[in-house]
Amino acid sequence: MKQVLITGSGVFTPAQVITNDELVAAFNQYVDLFNAENAEAISRGEVIALEYSSSEFIEKASGIKSRHVLYKDGILDPYIMQPVFNKRGEDEHPEMVEMAIAAAHEALAQANKSAADIDLIICAASNMQRPYPALSIELQQALGAAGYAFDMNVACSSATFAISNAVNAIRGGTAKVVLVVNPEFASPQVNYTSRDSHFIFGDVCTATIIEAADTATSSNSFEICGMRLKTEFSNNIRCDVSYTDHCYPDLDAETPFFRQQGRKVFKELLPLVADVIEGEMAACGLTSSDLKRLWLHQANINMNIFAVRKILGREPEPGEAPLVLDTYANTASAGSIIAFHQNKTGLTVGDHAVLCSFGAGYSIGCLILRKFA
Repeated sequence: MKQVLITGSGVFTPAQVITNDELVAAFNQYVDLFNAENAEAISRGEVIALEYSSSEFIEKASGIKSRHVLYKDGILDPYIMQPVFNKRGEDEHPEMVEMAIAAAHEALAQANKSAADIDLIICAASNMQRPYPALSIELQQALGAAGYAFDMNVACSSATFAISNAVNAIRGGTAKVVLVVNPEFASPQVNYTSRDSHFIFGDVCTATIIEAADTATSSNSFEICGMRLKTEFSNNIRCDVSYTDHCYPDLDAETPFFRQQGRKVFKELLPLVADVIEGEMAACGLTSSDLKRLWLHQANINMNIFAVRKILGREPEPGEAPLVLDTYANTASAGSIIAFHQNKTGLTVGDHAVLCSFGAGYSIGCLILRKFA
């Protein structure tokens, strides 16, 4: 079977940052305004009073301390509570394509490739700014790549599922060098008036270059020696925004936003994640002692700690399972790729590692990687 490698990675990080303290201050002002406006209904028991948030609550619940966003304006205004930005024209790149261009250039440089070498682009993310024309095809034109391109969405597992598709395309002969981008413009789907979720997401874009070993010239590459994908339907993580929304006479105000039942997700999804990872490790003839690093989905520190302990059977050593969610927050499908990008040095040729993401669906994508060069 043809050896396929990840030969480069890139990350675009927005310049603007929102700390927990900033977010909490705005949220608590909103709470005061809401409770004052609805005081009579609250006293009659018709409306439930909102509770304050706190930086301590956020960090304990998630491990998040701050997040990067493309547009900070409006998010911290208690009268707006959402990012405010102008819609771009048809002659301008949408934000997700602009982010992807920047991340792609870094990944190409790491892989010692140019856009002319790319013959497949996959744009994989938890949300798309438009259904068509595909963002990937616009990116293809912007970079000057040939071949073909398509968009795909498997929520927070989009990146690993896309990399698996890239591997299959190379092995099947329909592509030679694949660019996978994960532009996660997630801040607009956050309900900043919800105490349970106002802190969760940040914006970022990641990119990876996937190619066969016989074309690789990168000085730091990883062979994809195992892949396992799993989906199992659940309503516990949802976003229902749709092109049909304008047809509904009474659209639910919660429709555009991410929402989840966190405790159910923790209880139901994590055992599936462990089973998928352990199953693919066994198929590759590996045990926990063979793993030098785990680059896991960056959704919640408690979920990561649980998964790492289950897989390793012990507490991880420093650097074994790197976290980036403290400064990036949950970045949907991009999280595990950020962890990989920032923490892929220090391994020896032949070392094995796990790259895994998981999320809505439920969906789980697990890649077993081996240091190649």
